[in-house]
Amino acid sequence: MSSVSLPDEVRAACTWVAERARHVRVVESEIEGYAEDLARDAPVEPAWEAMASGDLEVAAAFAICMNAINFGSGWWPTIRKRPGLSGYGTMTVGVRARFGAHGHWTAEELTAMETGAIAWVVGQDPDHPLMAEFAAALRDVGAHLLADHDGRYLDVVEGVGTVPDLAARFAGWDAFADVSLYEGREVPFYKRAQLAAADLQRAGVADLPGVERLTAFADNLVPHVLRVDGVLRLDPDLTAAIESEELLPHDGSPQEVELRAAAIHAVELLSAATGGALSPAEIDAALWNRGAAPRYKLRPRPRSRNTAY
Repeated sequence: MSSVSLPDEVRAACTWVAERARHVRVVESEIEGYAEDLARDAPVEPAWEAMASGDLEVAAAFAICMNAINFGSGWWPTIRKRPGLSGYGTMTVGVRARFGAHGHWTAEELTAMETGAIAWVVGQDPDHPLMAEFAAALRDVGAHLLADHDGRYLDVVEGVGTVPDLAARFAGWDAFADVSLYEGREVPFYKRAQLAAADLQRAGVADLPGVERLTAFADNLVPHVLRVDGVLRLDPDLTAAIESEELLPHDGSPQEVELRAAAIHAVELLSAATGGALSPAEIDAALWNRGAAPRYKLRPRPRSRNTAY
């Protein structure tokens, strides 16, 4: 295993992008005041919808499977949402109901996952393109469980020394792939690999050190909140594209890479400005919760259709 942790690789690459970015800029003069504002807020527990079960294998299954399909924000306007729930909330409720009624998916069930089966669980049209992506991700999880972990979810956590090491384990699975290209350099983000490791810790499945070393979990909401609050400044063309609700390309789009990278870099600066009192993951949670407020919902957020977030 590399002596450089996965989160360190992410933050180094994102700093590199932020220093070269042409479309997105971190307004460093806003960092100190914004960090003080975050620190004054009541501490926010990261959002984690755990299974109401004392069975650690079930808890591990829920955390791993939900994070394997924790993407699709670019499609959320096109799915059937449950009343009062977000796109991700809709998927979570469906998977929880399935686990409650029939038990967690076995590794064998995952490897045989069909589009229609996952569509039924989450209450969507099987022809929706997101369902095929969900099914593929879950099949990959099942394949890794069978090949490397005796079909056991808890075995994924065993033998791992730190939360970043656990994130690195997930990063090797196709279901958690999340690397973009920027000016010829690979830029790792691994939002869901890091989030899966953090969620296993929060669910009491893993008892490992190092959760504070994770980066922010780069998606489209955290850059949106930082943009609305003036911590990120976008060029006029990118601003206009987002405001007109254009879909940003995922492959080969420097604007989309810069948005995610600048958000991660800004969160690192914010964490440092708090003297480490707030970790990047805690700041990510605070920004995610802020994003539910009306002032953020009234403005379009960046949308991109991909399997990263």
